[in-house]
Amino acid sequence: ACFRLLCSLLIPALFLSGILCVCLVVLLWGIRLWIQQKKKQLSSAGKDGKRPLLVAFFHPYCNAGGGGERVLWCAIRTLQKKYRNITCVVYTGDREATGEEIVEGAFRRFNIKLTHPVKFVFLEKRYLVEASLYPHFTLLGQSLGSVFLGWEALLKCVPDIYIDSMGYAFTLPLFKYLGGCRVGCYVHYPTISTDMLSVVRNQATRFNNAAFISNNPLFSKFKLVYYYFFAFMYGLVGSCSDVIMVNSSWTLNHILSLWRAGACTSVVYPPCDVQAFLDIPLEGEESTTEYSIVSISQFRPEKDHPLQIRAFAKLLKEKRLGQQASLRLILIGGCRNQQDEERVKHLKCLCEELGVSNDVMFRINIPFEELKRHLAEATIGLHTMWNEHFGIGVVECMAAGTVILAHKSGGPKLDIVVPYEGHITGFLAENEDNYAETMAYILSLAPEKRLEIRENARRSVHRFSDQRFEETFLLSVEPLFK
Repeated sequence: ACFRLLCSLLIPALFLSGILCVCLVVLLWGIRLWIQQKKKQLSSAGKDGKRPLLVAFFHPYCNAGGGGERVLWCAIRTLQKKYRNITCVVYTGDREATGEEIVEGAFRRFNIKLTHPVKFVFLEKRYLVEASLYPHFTLLGQSLGSVFLGWEALLKCVPDIYIDSMGYAFTLPLFKYLGGCRVGCYVHYPTISTDMLSVVRNQATRFNNAAFISNNPLFSKFKLVYYYFFAFMYGLVGSCSDVIMVNSSWTLNHILSLWRAGACTSVVYPPCDVQAFLDIPLEGEESTTEYSIVSISQFRPEKDHPLQIRAFAKLLKEKRLGQQASLRLILIGGCRNQQDEERVKHLKCLCEELGVSNDVMFRINIPFEELKRHLAEATIGLHTMWNEHFGIGVVECMAAGTVILAHKSGGPKLDIVVPYEGHITGFLAENEDNYAETMAYILSLAPEKRLEIRENARRSVHRFSDQRFEETFLLSVEPLFK
């Protein structure tokens, strides 16, 4: 009797599910047709009678002035130089600035001058992708928020080619299947990575895995299930890209593992303004009475400034025993908000605690010329972020002529601080002891040997120039224009 009851319920349930699936497919197809019709009505022919190809970049924070924005403006300038009959569109949430002010800001910050005007589509719902809106399940919340923001963008302007240049992979199927666009993306870092999964699996406490979760086996298991579900969804949406560009070998390995779309994935190193730093004269060291160690990175938790201070304190203690030249650590970085400023206060307290306050200097939000001056005078460039996806600051230190000491992981290990033409370009370390020992070793080298390493590093950074980016970017996006 129970079996017959189950059968009598199962058949109608399957039938109903089938009807709902068909209705959903019809609805989505209808939306696609409506969007295509809307696109035809809004499009207009150019001067030569041909309708220009609309190439849209999804970059809600295009006026932020970071490395990701430099990639955006270099990409637009590159396409404008190569293709005549295109109009570049930028979807942005920067409603407090006009289009002219945004373009002027790109020129002022990055010295990037566009050859043709850019069309800006201003979005009203950018708050949906802000992390502060989702104190819990942040990854999922931001990703779903990006779908709604993408929908707003699609309704306002339907492009021919869509490129996500900020890491909002969940918008890709929206533009491909409903917008009927050819889609590509430039991935600065994966939203979730196999490293993040291993941190939770091993119950390790990090800036993105709070102690109350890592110390509780039940919470850790729940978070792991959530991460695996999110990783599966992330792989699903990312794999619908026609073209995938990643910024480093580290990002490539994670994206290949998650998206499984190797045939259309390539490494396109971000354009670093190496020439501005190569202009710093590379001279032999005049004085060996004082050495400076410089760090360039925003005051964010993942940059791990406490490791720099602890390693420096250890080095200083050992140096004092030998009565050698004086040392100072200069921490240069940007503070975006009050949280960053609080972080700097804690770092200053750590300096006092370790007795190195007089030897550590904080330089916050300084002008570019002052940054160049500090780098010109520095002996060592310091970087401590674990699994930095690329490391523009590392490239800048090498171009400026410092001896780089970076973390033995991520982009620095795989792409940047690697031998060039068989010659050493810098050093890598993993922990406090490694960093202190390696800094001591660098300082113990003869000035001629240090100069040799600096020259090798300088020669190697041409791989990350604007020109090299233009070449690899055009090769990668070519399938979108066929």
